[in-house]
Amino acid sequence: MRIIKEIFGRIWAVWGILSFAVTFLVIFIPSMITYLIPDPKGSAVFIRIAKLWMDVWLRLVGCPVTIKGKENFAKGRSYIVTFNHNSLLDVPLSAPYVPGANKTIAKTSFAKVPLFGWFYRKGSVLVDRNSDASRRKSFEEMKNVLKNGMHMCIYPEGTRNRTNEPLKKFYDGAFKLAVETNTAIIPTLIFNTKKAVPVNKSFFFIPHQLEMHFLAPVEVSNQTVEQLKEKVAGIMKTYYTNHYK
Repeated sequence: MRIIKEIFGRIWAVWGILSFAVTFLVIFIPSMITYLIPDPKGSAVFIRIAKLWMDVWLRLVGCPVTIKGKENFAKGRSYIVTFNHNSLLDVPLSAPYVPGANKTIAKTSFAKVPLFGWFYRKGSVLVDRNSDASRRKSFEEMKNVLKNGMHMCIYPEGTRNRTNEPLKKFYDGAFKLAVETNTAIIPTLIFNTKKAVPVNKSFFFIPHQLEMHFLAPVEVSNQTVEQLKEKVAGIMKTYYTNHYK
């Protein structure tokens, strides 16, 4: 049975890549038109296109997603949305299902992929983690995203969690941004992406029901960066542990 699962996982990975590429080509030109629309409206249209794409693709690969907690986004407010990060599948899944215009802090490497890089760049604030100048620039860009009425999506673990713990230790970036801009944080948990696309296996994909839960906003309330980080990490860890199946 295990061998059959391994073979199926490789075959399904081929289907996942092919269906991803074909459906991407369908939405590519409409998504590029959003470059001509000023933000935040341009990003709002871009996110709706991305969500339509993911609605189709996730069903094609047998990974429908259930979203909970959208009511935690108050109309007219910008939030910093912090996600846990277990799998490559988190990247296309997360931002499209955040209510409203948003951008994601993202590595520069994917922006170099032909065609897809233009799409990736539109929805992202790019950062080269090896460059202090790039990190400073991206931090100012994230402030502008919030100032323009958009949400800022961040993976505070930095990279995918390869440990056996619910979460890796958080970096300060999201919480420094929150304190300096007095922006509330919406902790968000993604479930089952590591079952569909395991971090410890290459070229492997198994269909699985996915879930994303937006939790109640955490206000800055005169907390320090460290205090806010510990509070959000505690909320996310407890919720993940209590709801992971």
